[in-house]
Amino acid sequence: MSYWFLFLSAFGAATVLPFYSEVTLLAMLNMDYPALALWWVATLGNTLGALLNWLLGLYATRFAGKRWFPFKPDALQRGQRWFQRYGVWSLLLAWMPLGGDALTFVAGVMRVRWWIFLPLVALGKAARYAVVIALYNGAI
Repeated sequence: MSYWFLFLSAFGAATVLPFYSEVTLLAMLNMDYPALALWWVATLGNTLGALLNWLLGLYATRFAGKRWFPFKPDALQRGQRWFQRYGVWSLLLAWMPLGGDALTFVAGVMRVRWWIFLPLVALGKAARYAVVIALYNGAI
């Protein structure tokens, strides 16, 4: 395995694609890759994947009624209500396996500025990978 594989796995996991970066991360930790390097690569890949979702939300909502559109209308409406209720701070929860992808997409739909979006999403995703690594190392 390589850092590129982890990056792509983390990137894919942040999109609607069925990727699970934790499996790759744990396998690489088991192969004695440096934890800090893995943390950086996974965080970067996952954050950039979320940025892709944001961009799609920014420009692709005109396709929301199409059958092939990745988010169902009710999921989009739930995400928008959640976002309106909790605001940009909800982006700290973009790391969640269920709903995190929709949250980053909705942030694009709601026209959240990238300089607000990026640090909040990166912070949440960095914390997630730090917890996974800490659990692996028995620190938690």
